[in-house]
Amino acid sequence: MVEVNGMAHVVLTVSEFEKSRAFYCELLPFLGLQKVYDGNNFVYHVGARTALGIQRCADEQVGERFNPNRVGMHHLCFRARSREDVEAIAEKLREMDAFIDRGPIEGDWAPGYYYVVFEDPDGIRLEVNYLPGKGLLAGEQPLSPSDDPNWDQNP
Repeated sequence: MVEVNGMAHVVLTVSEFEKSRAFYCELLPFLGLQKVYDGNNFVYHVGARTALGIQRCADEQVGERFNPNRVGMHHLCFRARSREDVEAIAEKLREMDAFIDRGPIEGDWAPGYYYVVFEDPDGIRLEVNYLPGKGLLAGEQPLSPSDDPNWDQNP
């Protein structure tokens, strides 16, 4: 068995590249990620044991909106170190006039789950959450299959 050391990076393809560049170049440094590349078609931030890149979409996709229920990614979630960090991020999002779908609020996916869900300029759904202790790994029992979240209504 191999145990991975986190998720190295995620690259998002965006249809509103200039708006997305401004959005991510303001938000990601606030989350502790440093911009290491900023080109005409790609921007890349690294830090906190992860990295996020955004790239310009193909010309025929310009102006399209993200749909979380299509095949592919539903949303991307960053882990915060405290509830206060989630609160600070929500305040930053309000200062940026970002669309906040919900939160910060408590969720019932695990004891102490606290989160905010928001969207980037293309409608790509993002979340920042805080989960105390070992989170879902603290218990000996897996989640019940009957407790499957409805991802249309939850993060």
